[in-house]
Amino acid sequence: MDIQLYDNWERSLRTFKPIHTDWVGLYCCGPTVYDYAHIGNLRTYLFEDILRRALELNGYNVRHVVNITDVGHLVSDADDGEDKMEKGARRTGQSAWEIAEKYTVAFKEDIARLHILAPKIWCKATDHIAEQIDFISIIEEKGYTYLTSDGVYFDTSKQDDYGYLARLNREGLEAGKRIEIGEKKNPTDFALWKLSPADSQRQMEWDSPWGRGFPGWHIECSAMSAKYLEPWFDIHCGGEDHIAIHHSNEIAQNQACHGTRLANFWMHGYFLQIDAGKMSKSSGDFLRLQTLIDDGIDPLAYRWLCLSAHYRSQLNFSWESLKASQTGLNRLRETYFGLARGGVINEEFAQRFKTEINLDLNLPKAIAVMWEMLKSAIPESDKRATLDYFDGMLGLNLQSWEPKKAEIPEHIAALVAQRQVARQNKLWAESDRLRDEIKSAGFEVEDTPSGMVIKAN
Repeated sequence: MDIQLYDNWERSLRTFKPIHTDWVGLYCCGPTVYDYAHIGNLRTYLFEDILRRALELNGYNVRHVVNITDVGHLVSDADDGEDKMEKGARRTGQSAWEIAEKYTVAFKEDIARLHILAPKIWCKATDHIAEQIDFISIIEEKGYTYLTSDGVYFDTSKQDDYGYLARLNREGLEAGKRIEIGEKKNPTDFALWKLSPADSQRQMEWDSPWGRGFPGWHIECSAMSAKYLEPWFDIHCGGEDHIAIHHSNEIAQNQACHGTRLANFWMHGYFLQIDAGKMSKSSGDFLRLQTLIDDGIDPLAYRWLCLSAHYRSQLNFSWESLKASQTGLNRLRETYFGLARGGVINEEFAQRFKTEINLDLNLPKAIAVMWEMLKSAIPESDKRATLDYFDGMLGLNLQSWEPKKAEIPEHIAALVAQRQVARQNKLWAESDRLRDEIKSAGFEVEDTPSGMVIKAN
């Protein structure tokens, strides 16, 4: 069965065909670790997790790479201002190296809580300075760079198709003069290597052929993806905000160095909206996953919320929708827990589910197939086996969930025992009376193939 994926390079659905017969290269832009990830960031990683699971569902061996940006990401995409790591260090009173480690650990904890599969390869920008310098040197040798007082810049005028991914209007940028370009030759030119200020010492800086300094943000992804996935690989992912600058600049670097547009498919997750605007860390006021947990929300309820919308549609966040997702997830868990074991996957529903997944990761329609399956007349044990198959994609970890055992008072336990005896003796009227008495006391009893389950109302 073919997989159809939306490629932002072509702006259309395309049939996925792997470059290699034995593996698929997937590179996902990772976090800049100057602060905690917010839940809008995490929505992008959830989309990428679904993509990886879909590829694996179709039998592909996915070589999944995620970078950690721990240097070089300036507060302005126009290459102005300070490095976000230096800014974060000043905010926290810790060193840039310390906050990089702190927020890297926090990010990995967040994705584990969301049951996002860890990549096969984590790669940090600061561990690959030599590779970035080599990459810049090749670009320089091929005539695509120039030197200013503050660094080495990429000359975008050397490429007629620069910005094609974002369909940039370079002429409009030139005519409008909407940004200060300083010593840049063109508004779209960008830094490959920034020189350290002569009057101060940075916490993160290295020697290079151009002087002591640090790499620009974009060069790390070009260098590390080429190292771990080759200069031409299958799929590059990120948030929609990366299209116009970060990913356009990655492509420019790779075209100059290797003659490729880096990846065969360019895929992007859309923003999480809150209060009519995208969630951002720039204001200093954002929701962390821990914020949801502190409010009594299961992290997988946020995953379930994100699965309810297509990755190429903006998702509106509210506490009401999140709590509704918590209720829906618990309903699904309880349904799963009550199903008999030992069945087989229903091939008809499995095929329909996979068909929706393979049409550009259409999770909302795939989930509709799941609910239809649960309401169908197939054996309960087959429902459980089929739901296990679905959960390989959904990532809700249904098998590990168990209902919380309520504190059962002695008199309620006695009524439950009486009801069990009544049921064994097929005294159905007495069984129903006892169930009603238990309910009036604030508890519910549910009969499942695994036995009676007692829950507080």
